[in-house]
Amino acid sequence: MIHAFIQGFLVIALAGCISSALYYFICLWTAAAFLQRRQNQRPGPPVGSLPPVSILKPLKGTDPEMYESFRSHCLQDYPEYEIVFGVSDAADPAVASVEWLRREFPGRNIRLVVCPQILGPNVKVSNLEQMAQEARYDHLIVNDSDMRVEQDYLQRVMAPLADPHVGMVTCLYRGVAATTAGSRLEALGIADFCASVLVAEKLERGLHFGLGSTLAFRRTDLKRIGGFRSIVDFLADDYELGRRIAGLGLKIALSEVVVETHLPAYDLTAFLSHQLRWARGVRDVRRGGYIGLAATFGIMWALLVVLAARAAPWSWLVLAAMVLLRSVLGFLVCRSVLQDEDAVERLWLLPIRDLIAAGVWIASFAGHTVTWRGDRFQLKNGRLIRV
Repeated sequence: MIHAFIQGFLVIALAGCISSALYYFICLWTAAAFLQRRQNQRPGPPVGSLPPVSILKPLKGTDPEMYESFRSHCLQDYPEYEIVFGVSDAADPAVASVEWLRREFPGRNIRLVVCPQILGPNVKVSNLEQMAQEARYDHLIVNDSDMRVEQDYLQRVMAPLADPHVGMVTCLYRGVAATTAGSRLEALGIADFCASVLVAEKLERGLHFGLGSTLAFRRTDLKRIGGFRSIVDFLADDYELGRRIAGLGLKIALSEVVVETHLPAYDLTAFLSHQLRWARGVRDVRRGGYIGLAATFGIMWALLVVLAARAAPWSWLVLAAMVLLRSVLGFLVCRSVLQDEDAVERLWLLPIRDLIAAGVWIASFAGHTVTWRGDRFQLKNGRLIRV
């Protein structure tokens, strides 16, 4: 009886290794396709023909390297744009950085909107609804407060919207880690997420969601889905905004641009809390795909093979092959796709990161509570209910 159980367990673990290896090869294929697309990228429309755009940046508190991230948006080689910052409280510490930015760039159109209304549990989206009313232009970009961009960012992100069939443009992003282990593990997690985005784009024949690193769209399409107010109850507001615009029959274009975020110096507790919030958010909005992640934890399955096979020599070869394949994928995505120069220094953490990811995946099914910006919420079908 025990022998039969162990043999059955071994078969399941080997199946997990096979499915994980298949997933890794698909990731390598989609990453190579993205790199080819980047290499063959065609010039966009002339800069002078690009429409004016309002960049909306909702703020709460400060982030690492936040001022430099703000500053990068003021250095754009773009004919006409404005930057609209929004806060719920005029005393928010982020306001000082906005005022400093105004002094450094007096010729740049920079505005601060204080958003007194709380329209729903997602205060960020509540602020965006009020900021959009103050924005001057019909093309909008929303990106997170900690995103740093290159000088041609606006040109390259706005170019696909010249096609009337494109409803949104979004971007991959890389994490610049602090010196803590939690921050480095977070950067690897971002790379894993970006790999899964490339797989979704290829297998689902285009994206059907957006990423908070960049959401570029038209005001008319935002109105057609009910404005920001229609998603003010959702945790994954970037996902929901993209999903609804895709629901209008429009394409979600993944730009070849990769933006950058400087990660906080997470300790392990903060890292795990952030991962659990993210995991439960994804679980609620993409339940089928999220459950399928169990088939991608290759290093965990390989370790279970070693255990079930009682450390037979061949089982160690399975583990070594899985670690090697996983490392090749991690290097390609981090170094080539995300253009992360520090990727090699973190690759030794990949097995630890993968085992933690498997643990977080299991823990995500044990509850519906998340902590976000100091507040606790219950999640129900992606919607936030304040505790």
